[in-house]
Amino acid sequence: MSSSNYPNQEFDPKATEGPWSSGLCDCFSDCSTCCLTYWCPWITFGRIAEIVDQGSSSCGVNCALYFIIAWLTGCSCLLSCGYRSKMRHQYMLKDSPCGDCLVHVFCELCALCQEYRELKSRGFDMSLGWQGNLEKQNKGLAMASTAPVVEGGMTR
Repeated sequence: MSSSNYPNQEFDPKATEGPWSSGLCDCFSDCSTCCLTYWCPWITFGRIAEIVDQGSSSCGVNCALYFIIAWLTGCSCLLSCGYRSKMRHQYMLKDSPCGDCLVHVFCELCALCQEYRELKSRGFDMSLGWQGNLEKQNKGLAMASTAPVVEGGMTR
């Protein structure tokens, strides 16, 4: 995972918005994410939110918030559409096929699946959370920067 996977918080006015790595209705291209989101959307949301917040909020807290809002109001999209907007801005993604809130109001589960797939395609292991991904990245960098050890020296 390269450092380019981690979003730069500075706004670049010259940057153009790019496409999502998968379509909104490509849910079955990743069946495990589709099943997780269908049966436990709060877990999918919690994982997305932790990565998008860059570890400033935990998966558990976001899962609980999503579950409580869904249970009390039936409108979990009130919380999730804001994270779609934040993610789009971080990764310079196009606002398509329509506005973030409309996508979440009418296609909540598809939107969560798309966001999850997008983060996975950028190299995140969603089950590790933000801190786990940082440790994985740092471990990879540390291993790449050290020379291999040759046991026993050179022989003919």
